[in-house]
Amino acid sequence: MQNTTGEFNKGKAIDQAVSAIEKQFGKGAIMRLGKDGKDAEGVEVISTGALSLDIALGVGGIPRGRIIEIYGPESSGKTTLTLHVVAEAQRKGGVAAFVDAEHALDTSYAKRIGVNLEELLVSQPDTGEQALEIVDMLVRSGAVDVVVVDSVAALTPKAEIEGEMGDAHVGLQARLMSQALRKLTATVSRSNCTVIFINQIRMKIGVMFGNPETTTGGNALKFYSSVRLDIRRIASIKASEEEVIGNRTRVKVVKNKVAAPFRQAEFDVMFGKGISRTGDVLDLAVNKEIVSKSGTWFSYKDERLGQGRENAKDYLAERPELLNKIEQEVLTAHGIKRNGVEAEAKVEAAAASKATAAAAKEAAGAKRNGVGGASSKS
Repeated sequence: MQNTTGEFNKGKAIDQAVSAIEKQFGKGAIMRLGKDGKDAEGVEVISTGALSLDIALGVGGIPRGRIIEIYGPESSGKTTLTLHVVAEAQRKGGVAAFVDAEHALDTSYAKRIGVNLEELLVSQPDTGEQALEIVDMLVRSGAVDVVVVDSVAALTPKAEIEGEMGDAHVGLQARLMSQALRKLTATVSRSNCTVIFINQIRMKIGVMFGNPETTTGGNALKFYSSVRLDIRRIASIKASEEEVIGNRTRVKVVKNKVAAPFRQAEFDVMFGKGISRTGDVLDLAVNKEIVSKSGTWFSYKDERLGQGRENAKDYLAERPELLNKIEQEVLTAHGIKRNGVEAEAKVEAAAASKATAAAAKEAAGAKRNGVGGASSKS
């Protein structure tokens, strides 16, 4: 398009092209990132339940509207971590779904972690195709905040289930995952739903040099994932010489598209309880000198928290307000501001004012009834 001087007017031509694209494909098909796009610094997140991992992720949690892969050896804490994410999403008023392809979800353990079982959507599919179709339908609904698939290794293709034992099915699962992820990736972003795939580890045969470990389901998930977490058990936590009460766990951020990768986090996973929030906050606060340690004593400003790590943890567990205050100071010290914290505070304040108004209304009603009763007696 040319202006009065005969020169090509790029701005007008772009505006016309954008208008034509939006007319044909709908509003939002193309946009100017600075004007209409999402704020890159304000990434919406769901906390993992482990403060050290939230910090290692660089944005304060797992990003929303993305595909996440969590993998590691057996009994390393993969399902525990995802259940904490589910609990955190529910705590903020979100809807969570759990696709249990392994048919091994421990509901009593999930409840102890903090998952609201009454609100949790659970599916135990028969085939891999059915599982991924369910995930696709949940994501397309636009009403689900987080979907967990446990696990990729258990997503068995229909042809394999209907076949005989010993039949060769080369690349069936990899093709299934590749097709599903091609369909999912755009709808996941549009619906702002986080899809977490739990994966298992296998060994490559004949690898002499380098890491022989690989994950199941082909390479597609590695490419489509915005965040990949490698979770490992590194030590046992003992109450006595013989009694083991938990595991020390290390998570490495192998891939991260929303912040710097290759950071690590360490935290305690206690048997029957899940991730120890108090222990995690205490360790990080000591590292940042928010909590001072003198000998075996832990202190926050002028307040003594206790002698020994376990006593300090118990002290913080009994005082949630103090724990929240220290946690916020740790986040500030690391330069992380969780998106949605102010909104959450507003929701809580609105709920409190609503409850106060309801109580006042009830009291006024009771007063009117009392007055009416007195006048009828007279």
